[in-house]
Amino acid sequence: MKKTLAGLGKFSKIIAISLPVVLSILLVRMQSLTYRELSPPECRLQKWNIPVSLTAENEDAFTQKQKAPLIQRLPVTCCQGDTSCLDEVLYGQIAEKKALMSAIAQSLQYLQTPNAAAAYQNYQVAGITRDRVFQSLKRFRELLLKTNSPIELHQAIEREFVLYQSVGQDTKGSVLFTAYYEPLYAASRVPTPEYRYPVYRLPADLNSWSKPHPTRLELEGADGLQGAKGKLRGLELFWFSDRLEPYLAQIEGSARLQLPDGTQTTIGYAGNTAYNYKSIGRELVNDRKLPLQGITLPIILDYFQKHPQELNIYIPRDRSFVFFQENHGQPAQGSIKVTLTAERSIATDKSLMPPGALALIRTSIPFVNPTGKMEERIVSRYVLDQDTGGAIKGAGRVDYFLGTGKLAGDRAGVTVSNGQLFYLLLKSQN
Repeated sequence: MKKTLAGLGKFSKIIAISLPVVLSILLVRMQSLTYRELSPPECRLQKWNIPVSLTAENEDAFTQKQKAPLIQRLPVTCCQGDTSCLDEVLYGQIAEKKALMSAIAQSLQYLQTPNAAAAYQNYQVAGITRDRVFQSLKRFRELLLKTNSPIELHQAIEREFVLYQSVGQDTKGSVLFTAYYEPLYAASRVPTPEYRYPVYRLPADLNSWSKPHPTRLELEGADGLQGAKGKLRGLELFWFSDRLEPYLAQIEGSARLQLPDGTQTTIGYAGNTAYNYKSIGRELVNDRKLPLQGITLPIILDYFQKHPQELNIYIPRDRSFVFFQENHGQPAQGSIKVTLTAERSIATDKSLMPPGALALIRTSIPFVNPTGKMEERIVSRYVLDQDTGGAIKGAGRVDYFLGTGKLAGDRAGVTVSNGQLFYLLLKSQN
């Protein structure tokens, strides 16, 4: 699905939009991970779900108010001929292994920080500690360097690791996967008749703001132009050319900006007000302006192109507000303050999932085939949990980072699939 919006009138200045926007705003119809004729029935999707015996053992935990987000299990044994069980690209392309090694290095760096110590101090899943996550990453890196094939790596993991599987949306392990990327927008450092809609720096006194915090409507007005009249005055960082752009940047949490002089810079998440995100796509559906069935990005944009005045109705319904910092061209960073790696970083709910940890995802991901067409393949990928997002809530949600640029955006726009999420931890020495 093409995500470049040139030719859409009012929205032609939006250079690209990422998938968290697509999912959160557009309520794309969720599609289940489909079976492929790769192997016998017992080797297909079912074996990746949480075993029924483990679900029964944890039934009491599921009925508690705070449900355990992860359940320990043994690694999945690959069936002969089922290549989707393996992270094959690691041994076919040098760049893939280098990318994973780079992502591991970022997590190892994070795990040695005071922030990591604080994050793991009261982690709710017994047996998952910062030191165990750190040692597991170091050992996995050693195995990655010494093994010569995806099968050899997988077999080593079966011997030395256990998996902690996300209970998902249904307590059976079903996780909804979407994808995101770093978008590119046109913007200006100064306000002009064309560039009128700002994003803002983090207020130095945010921690002293009384709660409940001011809402989005109270901070910037219904039209997004009233920020200079209140608490946001003087905090303007960059200006955009239409009402929707700074809002999308806030949902995304980062963006690459194309400035009028031809240079580029980047902005990243710096903080937020204490409100949960509310989807304007959901609001459109609730108001029966659009049907849930078949809703897509072009449909949403077409709606606001025909009814631009309604942006001032629906954007203020999302009371949350995000602040930015200029990152001067640095790559996109995750919530644990490390550089994200394309195809090797994920975002999850950090109130539940272990930050910086090594994970295995299995889901359907779109790829561009040699003819230039998009096709989906069920894959397994080793990734690092390094980010979060306003719409990424609960044990049943993962966002997969696809990088920067148009191709990443095109792929992100069609990534909506159910799959499974596992964390890899060394077997206990006890």
